[in-house]
Amino acid sequence: MSHDPVFESGSEAIYTLRTTAPGPSGRLPLGAEQLRAMSSGELFGWTQNAGMGWDPARLRGKQFLVLSTQGGIRAPDGTPIALGYHTGHWEVGLLMEEAARTFTAGGAIPFAGYVSDPCDGRTNGTVGMLDSLAYRNDAAIVFRRLIRSLPTRRGVLGVATCDKGLPAMLMALAGTPDLPTVIVPGGVTLLAEEAEDTAKVQTLAARYARGEVSLDYAAEMGCRACGSPGGGCQFMGTAATSQVVAEALGLALPHGALSPSGAEIWRDLARRSAHALMALELRGVTTRDIVTDDSVHNAMVLHAAVGGSTNLVLHVPAIAHAAGLRRPTVDDWARINALVPRLVDVLPNGPKHHATVQVFLAGGVPEVMLHLRELGLLRLGARTVSGLPLGENLEWWEHSERRRRLRDKLRQLDGIDPDDVIMSAGKARERGLTSTVTFLRGNLAPEGALVKSTAIAPQVIGPDGVYLHEGPARVFGSEDAAIEAIKTGAVQPGDVMVLIGIGPGIGMPETYQITSALKHVKDGHRIALVTDGRFSGVSTGACIGHVSPEAWAGGPIGRVRDGERIRLRIDTRTLEGTVDVVGVDAGSLAARAPNPALQPDGRVNPDTRLWAALQDASGGSWGGCVYDAERIIGLLGRAIAAERSSSGT
Repeated sequence: MSHDPVFESGSEAIYTLRTTAPGPSGRLPLGAEQLRAMSSGELFGWTQNAGMGWDPARLRGKQFLVLSTQGGIRAPDGTPIALGYHTGHWEVGLLMEEAARTFTAGGAIPFAGYVSDPCDGRTNGTVGMLDSLAYRNDAAIVFRRLIRSLPTRRGVLGVATCDKGLPAMLMALAGTPDLPTVIVPGGVTLLAEEAEDTAKVQTLAARYARGEVSLDYAAEMGCRACGSPGGGCQFMGTAATSQVVAEALGLALPHGALSPSGAEIWRDLARRSAHALMALELRGVTTRDIVTDDSVHNAMVLHAAVGGSTNLVLHVPAIAHAAGLRRPTVDDWARINALVPRLVDVLPNGPKHHATVQVFLAGGVPEVMLHLRELGLLRLGARTVSGLPLGENLEWWEHSERRRRLRDKLRQLDGIDPDDVIMSAGKARERGLTSTVTFLRGNLAPEGALVKSTAIAPQVIGPDGVYLHEGPARVFGSEDAAIEAIKTGAVQPGDVMVLIGIGPGIGMPETYQITSALKHVKDGHRIALVTDGRFSGVSTGACIGHVSPEAWAGGPIGRVRDGERIRLRIDTRTLEGTVDVVGVDAGSLAARAPNPALQPDGRVNPDTRLWAALQDASGGSWGGCVYDAERIIGLLGRAIAAERSSSGT
């Protein structure tokens, strides 16, 4: 045992010890009246600041907090010591460092805290996905607790990137109305040369199982997809859409979303954002002034214009709720999607499928906004963290050197005309770009469902813009069973996969491995999917999700039988549609027993069960899967009172 490294390292250096040390030199810059008025916590905070090495003479500076979703441990040269969960949080510590140095140069004192985030890509098709959406609420709570736990902070800078970390950060900052706050979107990864993108590469297993790619091809492509070690994925999925929404809300600086991770322009954003936060603090501008009904409206408009992820239908209401604003409803989403044309050609929607970094070079969010301004769709008086209202930001952008030089750079680097990436409404119509999300009703979804209609394969949409599909139901009670059916070819073109029991009741996992497989396997575009679950932001195809009521709430989707005819009608122009079981009325469906495939998932942990119950009491998925504290407290109070009354206590 003496040679076992668990018990003995053999190093003599470990016995070089001391129990005392001199402590920091210098004196706290205290005045007599100040010391009398100080709380013990504030005074001890100064002591600890000096203990961590901060120059005591500079302890009077204003304190600013930098929060991030940083993950992993990087060596100074960027090599991994311990891996992060994903590239999206691997480099954001560099942004924190740039911001912190800027605060210090401005005479302020930076503090930093972290709440790392999971990777939806890593957990897709695994039990880890049962914690994904629930994590968002938990992280937002922890971020807000960290903010309140530094009582002397004068403002908060949030640095975040990906699917749940960035929405959580936005919820946290929106829920901090009395402080100035700024978001630094963590940027995107570069395209890898002569490689598949990070969306398509996730389908290699399904394609290999069906004999459509070789093992050597899968091994090479699986290795090469990430063009840079940091940044969110290369497509307009949930991560990129959340960055767009952050900027549209006014919480990020103009042209802050989608910058290339690791580049100098990306680092520059962090430095300028720190300057912006200090300026807001001087002017007394707080989050309450920025996040308003007008800014939420602008965020929803941008979501539609870029063809954003359907997951933002969950996240935007949650951000509004955190800010104490009215939550957008299904009707609000439908109205805005009917008004706002899609103007951006980007993965996964097409038609040319540009990457997010190319959208950035084409002008990003402010370029899209110039076209929306012409259409009168934006509320230009909304305030932003630049210190100016949105309308003045756009006047700057329109005539800026930054705009001209970056758009020229896209032509030089990739030979792409920026006006083919971000288009006018007229040009978008000519290119066949359709609006983003269609909201459906029918006897399978009496409370609603949605589909990302931009992502339905054009060849299955009629000349009138209508997708019609009727086919036999193939019912699955788990994602594992559904993906196995795709891999083995048990699901055929013309079928309608009905995936039940994966709604909010078990954590509402996203089903990207299903939707991505349907996109990339042969004839997958002729197979439809209907589920009470949700999708990755990069999902494509005739994939109807968020079906409500969900199966675990007794919804009719949980009562469908294998082989029954399912009829789908999606009008991609009017953004109206239906999802129905053919020849069965709503009453007959409701009277049925659940499909035997609907079985409890023993992997659902107690944490997620609690999340499911709390969000259900607060409005469910259409309400953003939030915790409405007042409603939850009220319901618990009535339940406890009833229990006590019935027991006679």
